[in-house]
Amino acid sequence: MSTIVFIDTRGEKLSKAAQEAVTYASQLAGGPVTAVTFGGAQGLESLGAQGAGKVIVARNVTTLDSQQLTRLVADVASKENATTIVCVSDATGKALAPRVAARLKAGHVAGVTGLPEGGLFRRNVFSGKARAHVQVTSAVKVLSLMPNSVAIAHNGGTAAVEEYNGDLGAARITVKEVRKAGSGIPLPEAELVVSAGRGMKGPEHWAPVEELANLLGAATACSRPVADMHWRPHHEHVGQTGVAIRPNLYIAIGISGAIQHLAGVNQSKVICVINKDPEAPFFKAADYGIVGDAFEVLPKLIDAAKKLNAER
Repeated sequence: MSTIVFIDTRGEKLSKAAQEAVTYASQLAGGPVTAVTFGGAQGLESLGAQGAGKVIVARNVTTLDSQQLTRLVADVASKENATTIVCVSDATGKALAPRVAARLKAGHVAGVTGLPEGGLFRRNVFSGKARAHVQVTSAVKVLSLMPNSVAIAHNGGTAAVEEYNGDLGAARITVKEVRKAGSGIPLPEAELVVSAGRGMKGPEHWAPVEELANLLGAATACSRPVADMHWRPHHEHVGQTGVAIRPNLYIAIGISGAIQHLAGVNQSKVICVINKDPEAPFFKAADYGIVGDAFEVLPKLIDAAKKLNAER
């Protein structure tokens, strides 16, 4: 019996979400796990620090084809006699996990947020307004882990890297072009996020928001109206119809806090809201709130961040 974890390593380095998934799988198994990936990723042996005993990589798979990857994960799971398969609850994981579960006749829990308690897996439901506790009774279970749910382990050690040589069939998807959505910290992986809305009154006023984010080492985000008006790029839009995030700190500047926005950010560990309207709905969800004009508050926060950085 073993645990395997699928990780997406298409980037130049191992993503934070991939390291979290290996850490979680190792904690769940109580020992080393087998990681499965594809493509030309390097440095895979470093996953030993997160608890991977070995990494199986399909070098002949270069396209993100969920059917090929399903066959890869299912085949490795069968050969390893795995009873638990873990992946990240991102776009790739959401396409892969249900397919693997169906192929292996396994129970599937999407979006788990931590280790099981009393044999029950926790996941958020109703846009984060409630929590479900799920029991899996099947012999094999497939879990997808929400990003930023566990702290990455750094225990040292090196994983053995093996190449997968099985036949996964031809890819049914052809990639014509890849466009990277901006630079900097990907929003789903960001631990700190500075976000702003229509209260900034226009794209020409965004410099202080970016300066504060840079000083804090945070990612920048925005509300949907801001993206729709092309003040900011659409990949920065967070909310129910945008990117759902779970940072350690979410700073919302000039955002009223409509329910659609809250649905994508209410799993943040700490929420700080800056708004000149004391009746803004966002204050009801905030851990900390500043009632004031953003154009007066932001310079003070920037000065405080500069002072903090100087003292480090």
